[in-house]
Amino acid sequence: MIERSFPIIATRQLARAIAFYRDQLGATVGYRFPLDGEPVYVTLRLGDSSLGITRDAAAPMGGAMGFELCVYVSDVDAIVASLRAGGTHVLDEPADQPWGERMARVADPDGNRLVLFEAARAS
Repeated sequence: MIERSFPIIATRQLARAIAFYRDQLGATVGYRFPLDGEPVYVTLRLGDSSLGITRDAAAPMGGAMGFELCVYVSDVDAIVASLRAGGTHVLDEPADQPWGERMARVADPDGNRLVLFEAARAS
């Protein structure tokens, strides 16, 4: 069902976070959105793993906000329907995103956020 997964952390200071992971831990930027101008999101490659970092003005200063576990699935709508039928709380309904993927967000039984992505389909 799940094809791959990675965490996303939130920060008020995206450039500072990128510099830390890049300069101190050797991460490389694998993706950024938008492509031009100041990014609001980046995916960093750390060895064989990925870490997403998003700029979020609601993130606490000097403290961790937590993270979302992001997973890629083959059919977001079908997974959300199945999860809902099983009693899972759906936070954000499946929707196409401006960067081309389809996305939904649900909460696990403890309230942790799980983001479901369906990769953009080639046109």
